[in-house]
Amino acid sequence: MTPPDKRPRPRNLQQRSTLAGEAAAAAAEVESALTPPSDPVAAAFFDVDNTVMQGASIFHLARGLHRRKFFTTREILGAAWKQAYFRVVGVEDPEHVAEARASALGFIAGHTVAELEELGEEIFDEAMADRIWPGTRALAQLHLDEGQRVWLVTAAPIEIAQIIARRLGLTGAMGTVAEHVDGVYTGRLVGEMLHGPAKAEAVKALAAREGLDLRRCSAYSDSHNDLPMLELVGDPCAINPDARLRHHAREQGWRIRDYRTGRKALRAGVLVGGVAGAVTGTVAAGVALRGRRR
Repeated sequence: MTPPDKRPRPRNLQQRSTLAGEAAAAAAEVESALTPPSDPVAAAFFDVDNTVMQGASIFHLARGLHRRKFFTTREILGAAWKQAYFRVVGVEDPEHVAEARASALGFIAGHTVAELEELGEEIFDEAMADRIWPGTRALAQLHLDEGQRVWLVTAAPIEIAQIIARRLGLTGAMGTVAEHVDGVYTGRLVGEMLHGPAKAEAVKALAAREGLDLRRCSAYSDSHNDLPMLELVGDPCAINPDARLRHHAREQGWRIRDYRTGRKALRAGVLVGGVAGAVTGTVAAGVALRGRRR
């Protein structure tokens, strides 16, 4: 890998989204079965947080790493206060939010890829396995049974995304790619978090590589932030949707599936977006604190 100090850095958000998508697609695992899929031009793409799994995978990962002393409680609490302040006074702009999210994986700087993969297996078992939505898992299995390939597309680190995909028996995953040199993380990302437009770029890059017909593909998400990905395919579906995605899906006649129940669904619609964003930003701020101490 190119040393981080010599790697050219894309300047604007669109360039970073494109780079993140291309990097995710390049790192995507491809099914190694001896027989090819019976429907090779159709596939399904699933968001992870609140679509496949209840809650934010980055939160479960961060909590598991916190327990393993990757960062301190004081750092997390201080960062959470900063995020709450920014959200209350409303001073964040899109570029600020993107940069904060992009730095969220900096807490793994100095650790090895092998270490994160090993711990990721443990954290999946202790915090993620029992949070998989059975209904979404069944939808993914339907695509597999029809001879189609199924990829996860998530802002979570590619290493964790691939663990989730492998444990669920899916084809593979695309996630945020963290830069590493000689197997050691630098604390920087390739492009940005695989979020919003970057997910669409990843799907387009993978479709080009694998010869997929996007008109015959399906995509699933809970968030209006994933509209760029959902609108790429011929069969979009809203899973446990937030209010904006539910409204859009109804207007467009898309399928809607909600595996939450009454009160939980109402609370999730109000809180999920803010909580997930705050958690990601919290980790990011914790990184800044940790970095200054080095």
